Amino acid sequence: MNILAVDTATEACSVALLTNQMGANGIAKQIIDCIFDILPQQHSQQVLPMIDRMLIKHKLSVHDLDAIAYGRGPGSFTGVRIAASTVQGLALGADLPVLEISTLAAMAQEVYSKTGQTEVLCLIDARMQEVYLGHYSIKDGLAILNDAEQVVAPEQALEKLQSLGASTGLAGTGFAAYSELFSKAINQRSIGVEFPSAEFMLLLAKEALNKGLAVDSAAIKPVYVRDTVTWKKLPHKA
Repeated sequence: MNILAVDTATEACSVALLTNQMGANGIAKQIIDCIFDILPQQHSQQVLPMIDRMLIKHKLSVHDLDAIAYGRGPGSFTGVRIAASTVQGLALGADLPVLEISTLAAMAQEVYSKTGQTEVLCLIDARMQEVYLGHYSIKDGLAILNDAEQVVAPEQALEKLQSLGASTGLAGTGFAAYSELFSKAINQRSIGVEFPSAEFMLLLAKEALNKGLAVDSAAIKPVYVRDTVTWKKLPHKA
C-alpha cells in the first residue's frame, strides 16, 4: 500500500509517504517518510517540489499510489485550499481516491505517538479572537473525535480545558496565541505539538482507506468550520 499525505493548513507545510519496501531478507516492511518545514506564505510554491522529492526518493510516481490524503482543515482558509486543490489535481490526473484527514486529529495522533497520552485537546488559532477546537480520545491506537470540531472564543476553550483531567495532552497554536488566558490552567504542562504534520495523517488515512471512506477527487470538501467559507470544485474528468 502506497499512500501520500499533504498538509498546508497552517504555517507548516508537510508531505509524507507510507510505503512498503522489500528488505534484503525478502520480507516487505512498512516505511513512513516525511518532509516537514515551517513555510509561512510559501506553501503554493513549495508543496509540489516537496511531493516530487518524496516520490523520487522512493522511486515512485503518482500512478504507483493507492490513494492521496490531505489535511482537510480546519486551519488557514488559503492553506486548506492549497492542499485540497493540489491533491485534487493529482488524484484527478491519476484516477486515485482521496482521503480527507482532520488537521486536529493529526495533531492528536502525534501527541499520542510521542507521549502515550490517550486524551488530547487541540486548539488552532483561528484569528478573529477565535480558536478551532477538537477533543480526541485514542482508541486502538487512533485519534477519535469526541463531540464535534468547533470554532469558539478562547474563553470557551478555556472552560473545555478546565473540564478535562490534568493528564490530557495539549496541541496547537491556540494556547500560545492566548497564552495569558491559558497560562494558569496549563500550569507546567507542555504543548506537545504546535502544528499538524502529514506524517501523522498516514495511519488515519490507512484506516480510512481500509474502511472504504475514500472519496472521489471531484467530491473533496475541505472543512473550514466557519459556515461562510465555500470550496469551488475542479471539474471532474470525463
